[in-house]
Amino acid sequence: MRTNPLSFVNFLGGSPLNRLSWLRSSPGFVNAVLPSRTSRWIVFNQGQPLIASHPDTNRRSLALLPTADIQSLLGETPYFGQGQLPGSSAEPEGEGGKVPSVLEAARLRGLPVVFLGLLEPKHGAVASEQVAKEDVKASAEHGEPAPAQRSALPTSDFTDPERAIAQLADCTPYFTLDVADAEPGVLDEVLKNSALAKEGHALSFIEPRGAMSSLDPFTAGVFAEARSMMDWNTRNRFCPGCGSAVHSLWAGWKLSCTSLLPWADNTGKKPCPSGKGLHNFAHPRTDPVVIMLAVDETGEKILMGRNKKFPGKFYSALAGFIEPGEAFEDAVKREMWEEAGVRVWNVRYHSGQPWPYPANLMVGFYATADSAAPIRTDLDNELEDARWFTREEVRAVLAHPSGTNFTRRDYKQIADEVDPPVKDQQQSKEAASAHAIAPKDEEPPFRMPPMTAIAGVLIKHWADGGSVDGGRVSGYSTKGNL
Repeated sequence: MRTNPLSFVNFLGGSPLNRLSWLRSSPGFVNAVLPSRTSRWIVFNQGQPLIASHPDTNRRSLALLPTADIQSLLGETPYFGQGQLPGSSAEPEGEGGKVPSVLEAARLRGLPVVFLGLLEPKHGAVASEQVAKEDVKASAEHGEPAPAQRSALPTSDFTDPERAIAQLADCTPYFTLDVADAEPGVLDEVLKNSALAKEGHALSFIEPRGAMSSLDPFTAGVFAEARSMMDWNTRNRFCPGCGSAVHSLWAGWKLSCTSLLPWADNTGKKPCPSGKGLHNFAHPRTDPVVIMLAVDETGEKILMGRNKKFPGKFYSALAGFIEPGEAFEDAVKREMWEEAGVRVWNVRYHSGQPWPYPANLMVGFYATADSAAPIRTDLDNELEDARWFTREEVRAVLAHPSGTNFTRRDYKQIADEVDPPVKDQQQSKEAASAHAIAPKDEEPPFRMPPMTAIAGVLIKHWADGGSVDGGRVSGYSTKGNL
């Protein structure tokens, strides 16, 4: 498999946080950083993010609330490392005086909360979110890793929790929580009395795909982590091993069966199999998806498909989940054949993108195919249509004002097809307003994904004559060994 010589940081990627995975199991650390005046919270309601609309411009952005605003939603202390009774802490056991592994930074009661990581200062002792935003933006514009992220390593190891806490003045801790189970009246009061609301911002929970237009490159990277992690915590409520309820460990990064708690009454029950060994259902998962464009042997055409779930006239790159026992290249070939009846070769990796709907990793590829071969969509019946598009056709749509624009109505249509229903009055208001939005200009012949999706990146990169390592576009031979 050939790789692209350029390094792309796609939208939703390039997370700017030091995730401090080795400190997630330390209740002393996470309980200390949570109430910090610099801490910021991303709030969800059944997966819908809280968005703030500026009072003067109505410009939307991801709402980042301080701990003081949402503290009443968190329940009793300790927030992590909870013991059997409300207000109690997990007690050490045995000669070593260690807390049992099933209680490491445990949150047994209250709304689901996840520690996301720290935004570290880049210059001296001054924490700069703006610097991080500029780095990620420059990275996205130039297709290169941001300067602060070239090594993909944090700037501090913080192996000593006390030392980490002492340096919090220079860092911004990020957390996320989901308020779906909060008392409606309490939640309304929290939002009404928040600092953003007092400044005149309108706060609302909106459809998560539609929220992407409200994100800048910095908040997009944090949002991707937050939504995937919160979805995993709220979706998985019962142990796959025995059916008992689960509880949160490691500040939201691990789930454990409640039958393993020291005080659990397991009379008449078989031991839960999760009590021994390593189990993938105890840890967050990411589902890899290959997404690919077939380029013909001249390099002047690409194959795109229209999924039956897409809004009208919308064409995109083909995609599919990787199956057990497959390499990326195998999945590309299989999916192209199953969806469009097209055989491809010379598979080339382009870039990846986290896709928090709910927790996918999109892995982008180009491949070569024969545009004269017949197309068939009757194998898995996933596509309504698939066809080859010329560079001129694609460029014309890219240049059209509505060529890659999605309305809230479009996002709502996709959400209705693929997401579980949301019981929320605000969502109903969003849906109603979305249906009132209609395109104002003449419609393009078809539409394609925006650059916030890796499909849009793959399409535009090819349309602009970027190297796809095949055919005339790159000058390399179109015959590969894959």
